[in-house]
Amino acid sequence: MSSDNSGHPHLHWLADPLVLMPLALFAGIYFWRFAQARKEEGGRGAGVLQALAFAGGMMALLAALVSPLDGLGEDYLFAAHMVQHVLLGDLAPLLILLGLSRVILRPVTRRLTSVERRLGSLASPATGLIAWLVLMYLWHLPALYDAAVKHPLVHLLEHVSFFAAGVALWWPLIQPVPMRRKLTGLQPIAYIGTAKAGLAALGIFLTWSTTAIYPYYEDTPRIWGLSPVEDQNVAGVIMMVEQSLTLALVLVALFIRMLAQSETEQLRRERLEERQAEAARGA
Repeated sequence: MSSDNSGHPHLHWLADPLVLMPLALFAGIYFWRFAQARKEEGGRGAGVLQALAFAGGMMALLAALVSPLDGLGEDYLFAAHMVQHVLLGDLAPLLILLGLSRVILRPVTRRLTSVERRLGSLASPATGLIAWLVLMYLWHLPALYDAAVKHPLVHLLEHVSFFAAGVALWWPLIQPVPMRRKLTGLQPIAYIGTAKAGLAALGIFLTWSTTAIYPYYEDTPRIWGLSPVEDQNVAGVIMMVEQSLTLALVLVALFIRMLAQSETEQLRRERLEERQAEAARGA
């Protein structure tokens, strides 16, 4: 790609079969299994919300890998590359996992449980949290970041790492298949708060940086009047805002879930007390 004299980039959609075919296969398998789950359980665990969430996750993957965003980030702006990484490492995994359920995953539930047992103590929320933060920071080291945009295979590895790290982070909170080591009480809030605050620190650093730390983007064509440092600052803002918004939405969802669980437990206790009272009157 190149930019014209007015500073506007030349962009296009990516039509690489090596990218489109795996995404199409993944979507096809999901909706085939979704239809089967609907027949098996009459809609339980495979409803409209699951389908919408999965579709949103696939849209996030397409935006990251197929839309002009990919070329914009690779050839012009660090900020665009940051948007791509946010989609791949956070939003797409979150939405796709929300689109799954134990019913949909029934054919692979035993395998997943077996893998969890083999992992032992590593199959815990702490592992997912640490893996996500380590991989996010690792790939934002200047040497690795520049290598990823220069070498296709390294770039592919980077994208796979981001998505896998996102799945590892969100799985303990969503648990399409229940884990043996679960987050209980206020642990989910501490868990996601630590994750988001941990990555927001990188966003703060990039936002207030005064020198360009990624050599690759010092040599790309400048567009939209952004200098390399300004581009880097915008990327930091994008990371901070996304982490903050995601944290706020997840905290609201967790609060609603905790209220629902509390109400369910209260109803269960009331029914138990009623049965005990009836038994006492009968005696």
